[in-house]
Amino acid sequence: MLTFLGKPVRHCDGVSRRTFLRAGALGMGGLTFADVLRAEQAGGRGSSSKAIINIHLDGGPAQMDMIDPKPDAPREIRGDLGSIRTSIPGLHLSELMPKVASMAEKFVFIRSLVGSEEQHHAFQCLSGFEEKDLSGIGGRPAMGCVLAKLLASAKDSAPIFIDLMQGRPFVRNSARPGFLGAGYGPFRPDISRLFHRELEAGMKRELAALGAEHALSLALSEGITVGRLANRVELLSNLDRLRREADRSGEMEAMDRYTRQAMGILTSGKFAEAMNLSREDPRVVARYTPPFKGPGEIFHTSEGVEAAQKLLLARRLVEAGVRCVTLSISDFDTHTDNLPRMRQIVPIVDHALHALIVDLEERGMLGDVSVVAWGEFGRSPRINAEGGRDHWPRVGMALMAGGGMRTGQVIGSTDRYAGEATSRPVHFQDVIATLYHNLGLDARAITVADTTGRPQYLVTTGQPIKEVL
Repeated sequence: MLTFLGKPVRHCDGVSRRTFLRAGALGMGGLTFADVLRAEQAGGRGSSSKAIINIHLDGGPAQMDMIDPKPDAPREIRGDLGSIRTSIPGLHLSELMPKVASMAEKFVFIRSLVGSEEQHHAFQCLSGFEEKDLSGIGGRPAMGCVLAKLLASAKDSAPIFIDLMQGRPFVRNSARPGFLGAGYGPFRPDISRLFHRELEAGMKRELAALGAEHALSLALSEGITVGRLANRVELLSNLDRLRREADRSGEMEAMDRYTRQAMGILTSGKFAEAMNLSREDPRVVARYTPPFKGPGEIFHTSEGVEAAQKLLLARRLVEAGVRCVTLSISDFDTHTDNLPRMRQIVPIVDHALHALIVDLEERGMLGDVSVVAWGEFGRSPRINAEGGRDHWPRVGMALMAGGGMRTGQVIGSTDRYAGEATSRPVHFQDVIATLYHNLGLDARAITVADTTGRPQYLVTTGQPIKEVL
């Protein structure tokens, strides 16, 4: 059996079995996962190494406890956290982010993120759109799925889009392909044995209701070797020769090509190597491992320090040729005990972001790889009776880095309580349009066809953030 990280790798998608490679079930119909690879190739793909790492801070991060502290606000607003200076004169961050503060010149701090639909999933962070947009024809596709359609090539040895999300974004299928169809869904390796994320009771019920098709194995079945798999593909090709010769459209030839690519991705040493963190230099792994355990008992849905290594896995996947990696770090849904929970989870994010930016820069990748970290909404300025902060869709936050952007600046501002954007509001679509721009794609000019054949622009109202271009 082919294994990644020493264990079988599982892929899941709540849409259709067509998105999974089930080599063990290979029959006269061919590799079912080949459907995923029948992407229309866009002109001018070239050999670009530009990529995106999209980090979802699952639950909605508290802006005032991270990048927009309000030290002069009343205590019931600001809480007990202090602020610290950064490498940018005049810019202060929360005391929980000393590592990012030390290299603030490498980041763009967006303090005025607006347009949240206040839904507990990552769909807006992955697409820019609200979930209901075009729901009658399947909904909008996530950005990674769009890239799979625009950029996929028969020569790829790694998928265009890898979704490593856990928690709410996983259960609610935030990285869905929408009207593009299941064939453009992401690869979803099951990383739960490496990074534990306990689901809320409601999430467990939702996951159970989705049934077995939400978690299928991407591995060769027992007794199926790579050699035998290759022989089966060759046999299918021979059996289809007469049909292929009679097919004037070229569809059969394309099917053979994509079937072989599906096998290539499954058996690719390059892709398997990227998924295996044990092959990484131990000194680099140590860099991505926070040296602290966090104060007191960890909230049951919050992740531990090992979550920082998700960003290392993302970097390795980008090096292997993946163009878009999404991942999540939990849990920022701090309706209760906001302060102790933020003291535990924010330093993990702080450490992970610092490690990733240093690593990308040392490898000469920072100019090509765009990094964004954000959540589905912000948190309420006033601390509630249980010491928590509630949902606050009026304004949120985002951090961006790399991708050739002009960093070392703050975009937007909020009122004295961090409750309303008072200057330069930035919409989710603006961030997504900027990420497309960093890949060399004009989101306001490029279209993809929906199920009715109508062209749909990649964003409808968003514009690349001019200050960072």
